Amino acid sequence: QVQLVESGGGLVQPGGSLRLSCAASGRILSIGDMGWYRQAPGKQRLLVARISSGGSEQYADSVKGRFTISRDNVKNTVYLQMNSLKLEDTAVYYCNAWIVGGADHRLLEVWGQGTLVTVSS
Repeated sequence: QVQLVESGGGLVQPGGSLRLSCAASGRILSIGDMGWYRQAPGKQRLLVARISSGGSEQYADSVKGRFTISRDNVKNTVYLQMNSLKLEDTAVYYCNAWIVGGADHRLLEVWGQGTLVTVSS
């Protein structure tokens, strides 16, 4: 009943940019923290960036100064602007959000399906 749909992944050269989007849909009352995680092959899923409903941002050290997270609370959408991409940024990127919604108005942790970002020359 509540889902996150990501878009914007793809292939980019080192030094290039990509913008990921993630839209929440369904029976939504409110959305708390929204964020992006990534998982490289053979590695665990790690936090990339997170943004609160009030706009407070948090970043992994590896992306500080290169990535920017933002959100549009009217559109229930979170974005990740990725600049100066490096080979090691290659991973599947997952959107995450804490949403109060559904038929019984529960707090749900929701994940997107993932979008692949490949940085390669």
